[in-house]
Amino acid sequence: MKLTLGFSPCPNDTFIFDALVHGRVDLEGLEFDYFLADVEELNKKARASEVDITKISCHAYAYVAHNYLILDSGSALGHRNGPLLISRRIIDPSEIADARIAIPGKYTTANLLFSIAYPEAKKKTEFLFSDIEEALLTDKADAGLIIHETRFTYHKKGLGKIADMGEYWEKLTGMPIPLGTIVINRNIPEDVALKVNRILRRSLEYAYHDSFASYDFVVGNAKEMDSTVMNNHIKLFVNEFSLNLGKKGKEAINELFRVAVEKGVIPGLPERIFLNPEY
Repeated sequence: MKLTLGFSPCPNDTFIFDALVHGRVDLEGLEFDYFLADVEELNKKARASEVDITKISCHAYAYVAHNYLILDSGSALGHRNGPLLISRRIIDPSEIADARIAIPGKYTTANLLFSIAYPEAKKKTEFLFSDIEEALLTDKADAGLIIHETRFTYHKKGLGKIADMGEYWEKLTGMPIPLGTIVINRNIPEDVALKVNRILRRSLEYAYHDSFASYDFVVGNAKEMDSTVMNNHIKLFVNEFSLNLGKKGKEAINELFRVAVEKGVIPGLPERIFLNPEY
């Protein structure tokens, strides 16, 4: 059986998926036709139900939950790794409501967390995540939400942090920050979905066992070529929740959706959203 698979070119995703897409682990008879795309492009493909398995922003998942289930492995959750709100000049929090905000996509979790923290801020413009720093430097926006590798590079360009959306979330809930996850189409037979779940974990375990095996794949697709940035990116976004969401990870995702629904930011979700709903 051949399945379509989408994930981002960011180091955490290429690190996780390298062994899977290059046949370094047992695929249990499955084949994968994979492609790489920016997270917001992946979100759009999931909304159109164009892919069997995909990385997706937790925010975007709220709009495709009727078509997809969340897998146990491959997610990006954690502590102190949330999106940052940055600017070229010092901006007081009271100014954010009227500021022009550059966001990395309407359905990114960065935008969801920002919408929860600053519901009054409405002047938003979408940019490719890697273009947000330049948008600030060329005065196309007053402030910008940055994700991925740009979290490690913005200060080198004379930009400063206004607020940390992950810090806001952790203070609000005491839970890890749910950023992105791997989902599988509900039309895929459950026995196949469970195979994918096992293969994905196996791929990450292989990457941990032999971190040099994925080096060429990671470097070849990274937006930021500095090896220190790439290694820091992987260390920050690949962790125990990537291996297995577990009770704590699933509780954090459920809490994100509960808060967002309560504040009217997203619609309600189906009762079952996880492939393995039991903790």
